[in-house]
Amino acid sequence: MTGTPSIPMRVLKGIVLLLCCAVVVMPFVSVISTSMADQKQIYASGGLVLWPDNPSLDAYRAIFAGGVVTRALIVSIGITVVGALLSLAATALLAYSLSRPGTFAHRPLLMMILFTLLFSPGIIPSYLMVSQLGLLDSYWSLILPVLVNGFNVIVMRAFFMDLPKELLDSARIDGAGEFQVLRRIVLPLSKAVLAVVGLFYAVGYWNSFFTALLYINDTAKWPLQLVLRTYVVDNAALGADQLNLAGEAPPPQQSLQMAILVISLVPILLVYPFLQRHFAKGVLIGAVKG
Repeated sequence: MTGTPSIPMRVLKGIVLLLCCAVVVMPFVSVISTSMADQKQIYASGGLVLWPDNPSLDAYRAIFAGGVVTRALIVSIGITVVGALLSLAATALLAYSLSRPGTFAHRPLLMMILFTLLFSPGIIPSYLMVSQLGLLDSYWSLILPVLVNGFNVIVMRAFFMDLPKELLDSARIDGAGEFQVLRRIVLPLSKAVLAVVGLFYAVGYWNSFFTALLYINDTAKWPLQLVLRTYVVDNAALGADQLNLAGEAPPPQQSLQMAILVISLVPILLVYPFLQRHFAKGVLIGAVKG
C-alpha cells in the first residue's frame, strides 16, 4: 500500500497542473484581450495582447451593427438548431428500429450503417448528388447530406438495447404501439444519450464550414464559420460596408478578427455546462454491461 505523497511532490504536482492550465487558458485570454485592445497596443504587442490597457467593446458593437457577421451568426444558429433537432429525431427513429430484432430489413440496414463508418462517399459524388437534387445555394445542402451519422446511430442503438425489455413488453401488452413506446417510455429514459448525441450533432453543424464552401455560392447565406475562415484565416479586410457602419471608421482588424473568434466559441461554451451532467454519463454508454 502506497503512502501519502510527500509535501514537495504535492507542490510539484500542483505547479505542473498550474502550468498545464496556463498553457490551455492563455490563448483564450489573449484572444479576448486582443478583441478589446486598441490599434496602438496591438502594434506594440505584435498582434496578440495579453491584457488590454484601455479595454473597449467597439469591435463587438461593430460586429453586431447588422453587417455580414451578424447575418452569418443568425444563419449558423438556425442551421445548428434545425439540423441538430432533425438529426436527433432521425437518429432516434433509426436507432430504435434497429434495436428491435425482427424489424423490416434489420440486418441489411445495420450493415449499410456500419459500411458508412469505413468508407465515405467522397467530395465529387457528394457534390453531384447535392447538385442533382437542386440543393445548391440552399441551407438544406448543409443539413440533409449529414443528417444521420452512423456512429451516433450505433451509440444510441446500444443504449436502447440495454433498456429493460420487460418494461417495453408491458407497455405493448397495455396496447401501446411502437411509436407510443418510443415517445412515452424509451425517450424519457434516454436523456443521457440524447444529450450526448445532440451535442455531437450541434457541435458538428456549428463548426462545419467545408460543406458551405462547397455548396453555398451566395455570400449572404454564409454561416459564421465560413465568415470566420474568410476574415480570420484568409485575413480578408472587414470594412465599413461589411460591418454596416454607415461610413464610420471600423475598429482595428485584429480586434475584429478576435471578436469573431470569441463569438464563434461562446454558444458552445454556454450550452455545454447544461449538458455536462448527461455527457459524463452518456460517454460511458455500452462500456459497462450490467
